[in-house]
Amino acid sequence: MEKWLTLLDDCNGISTDSRQITPGCMYIALKGEHFNGNKFAQQALDKGAKYAIVDETEFAKGEHIFLVENGLHFLQQLARTHRMRFTIPVIAITGSNGKTSTKELLNCLLQTKYNVLCTQGNLNNQIGVPLTLLQLNSSHEIAIIEMGANKLLDIDELCQIANPTHGLITNVGKAHLEGFGDFEGVLRTKTELFDHVTANKGILFVNADDPILMEAASARTQLLSTFGQENGALKGKLAYLDPFVHLSWQLDAYQSEVVDTQMIGKYNFYNFLAALCVGAHFGVSPEQMNLAIASYVPSNKRSQVQQTNNNTLIVDCYNANPSSMLSALNSFVEIAHDSKIVILGDMLELGNDGPMEHQKVLDFLTENSIQFLTVGPIFKELNPSGFETTAQLKSAMLKNPLQNKLVLLKGSRSIALEQLIDCL
Repeated sequence: MEKWLTLLDDCNGISTDSRQITPGCMYIALKGEHFNGNKFAQQALDKGAKYAIVDETEFAKGEHIFLVENGLHFLQQLARTHRMRFTIPVIAITGSNGKTSTKELLNCLLQTKYNVLCTQGNLNNQIGVPLTLLQLNSSHEIAIIEMGANKLLDIDELCQIANPTHGLITNVGKAHLEGFGDFEGVLRTKTELFDHVTANKGILFVNADDPILMEAASARTQLLSTFGQENGALKGKLAYLDPFVHLSWQLDAYQSEVVDTQMIGKYNFYNFLAALCVGAHFGVSPEQMNLAIASYVPSNKRSQVQQTNNNTLIVDCYNANPSSMLSALNSFVEIAHDSKIVILGDMLELGNDGPMEHQKVLDFLTENSIQFLTVGPIFKELNPSGFETTAQLKSAMLKNPLQNKLVLLKGSRSIALEQLIDCL
């Protein structure tokens, strides 16, 4: 790969999108079911790319266009080779729920002491992870790499690219069951991260209150740094929800005061503890960490509180699966408010388990006497009074608006519940 590293060093970045070319970058053509990036190689050069990488002979014309066997594999191999130039800690984070929030919190903590490279947005797949790693430079002191998975061996593949030295699994739940087959498939895939970090004689950060993760980690290594409410070296206490999380924590001789955060939901409590555990391991002072978690404000429709003229909204409609849905509802039950309602969208990619898991949610709502509205064909089949689409619900709400309520919006991304915000 020396030839390619030389070309990489001659460029000021990587692009896989011919519409987003920066002068002097390397353009790598990728292919998908409905697109062929090879067709735009010359266009990328015309826009200022220094080199273009293609994997189809007919487009390999010109001294600045190079032919490889497979564009995606080239991107991944280049990223791994570039990553191995650096000896800095590489912290990989995965999990069924909470990985992006935990990543953002940890980035906020570590930035108080280090120059950090961190996954941007949701670039956590077989393309996003390599693109992030290719941004590594000599100024970086730590890298935080988020890893997503929707089928068996996804995490193994990403770890082979990133070669993580530290690992954190936020939790293991029922997500993407179509790709994993069952819960055991989810667990096996997520713990591939533990295997790679252990092979590197690295540190695993583990929720000691989670017996499944503790057993999986302890079976691999004793190089553990643990956190929890009941167990773990770093212990936390959820003081109260209003709906924001207020918590305290202790480690060794240090005991914090109650820290007031700007994130909502009981389900974020362990995300805070995970970030604090990792931050403490890397020597960030308790005072700096408290300031960081108190100042962090979530974005991207994840656990955001929004006050409108009519209602208070909890906007959590970036993603949904059975584990995250029930966690959000359990937290919602504990929030004190005179009038509450949840608006739930279908949970997708559950395969044959879909109807059963949606029925469990409806049963929970009934058992806890929670007022609710549902959107999506799966919920509609089980709850005939629900709505097939978000547009239908929006039309109904414009005629009969909600007033003075605490509203939780939770559903899979494609249901687009955020379209309801302007009528709430």
